[in-house]
Amino acid sequence: MSTGPGPLLDRLLRLCVEREASDLHVTAGEPIVLRNLGRLERLDLPAPSAAETEAMSLELLDEGQRRAFSEERTIDLALSLELPGGQSARFRLNVFRERGRAALAIRRLEERIRTLQELRLPSALADLTELDEGLVLFVGPTGSGKSTSLATLIDRINRTRDVHVLTLEDPIEYLHQSERALIRQRQLYSDFPAFAGALRATLREDPDVILVGEMRDTDTLRIALTAAETGHLVFSTLHAGSAVGAAERFVGAFADHERDSVRSQLSHVLRAVVSQRLLPTSDGQGRVPAVELLLVTPAVSNLIRSGKPAQVYSAMESGASLGMRTFEASLAELVLGGLVSEERARRAARDPRQLEERLRQARIGRVRVVSRS
Repeated sequence: MSTGPGPLLDRLLRLCVEREASDLHVTAGEPIVLRNLGRLERLDLPAPSAAETEAMSLELLDEGQRRAFSEERTIDLALSLELPGGQSARFRLNVFRERGRAALAIRRLEERIRTLQELRLPSALADLTELDEGLVLFVGPTGSGKSTSLATLIDRINRTRDVHVLTLEDPIEYLHQSERALIRQRQLYSDFPAFAGALRATLREDPDVILVGEMRDTDTLRIALTAAETGHLVFSTLHAGSAVGAAERFVGAFADHERDSVRSQLSHVLRAVVSQRLLPTSDGQGRVPAVELLLVTPAVSNLIRSGKPAQVYSAMESGASLGMRTFEASLAELVLGGLVSEERARRAARDPRQLEERLRQARIGRVRVVSRS
């Protein structure tokens, strides 16, 4: 585990908490920057020197992490900070090289694990925690809240099911204490050297539920498929632009001669894909998730196996009664609820014309209801 922040970083982390900032950026020779409600704020503090950022970074790392940082020039970690009154704050840090100098990008994590309702996530996600086996993927850009959403699902499992949960994370962001479930959390470098080997070993450790923080290579993808096929419930994240594109992105990671068999495997084990993105609220006081949800019905499974992503999107549109939703449907709901401005939603939409049509139809429906009353 990391050794903890030195005096300068400790001061900056506490300032981040006091200002209720979401992010902290430290770069040699430049002003220290906080991000608050999406806006960057340069602090009136002396710019740190290259020697200071180097020392600030290395004092966080244990021996294994220092070796990894030396080889890869970047590393993720997490740490907790004790606050007055018995409170604490937790942070995710990325330490990296910038023009040969050490730099830090730091995200302040939630003080506690919030519920689906508190996060404004679809209630249909609760059903994913009741699955006995299969693969559930979360996709979206960095900083879109995937880790927070997954922590909420794991927390729900922890409180409601008698199962063994094993997590492989880089880093461990949210700490879980076993309740009904038995939870064991392992962190890259400090607890295991690579995801693929750790996931393979996990299958010998009697898990019911496995969380893989990120599937980064074909070996990890392949073992995750095997885990889902052999009766485990596997949650993970994947770099993909949409719920529909997740299956193609998964299959595309493999060599040409493997793709047909992988596509067939995936169509049998995939249970859901959740795509999310955080948008600023219309009052400028926070952010709210726009969430796309694909549930893999027998029809969707067949379309994945056949390699027909365009038709999968149509199945999502017609599957609203099952809990499915497209990204544009989610955006329209946020606009109509007054949570996100129409202009912001239009800029975020993949298909602005479809969003406008959804809003138009919804508003016509409202007018009709009012006129009848």
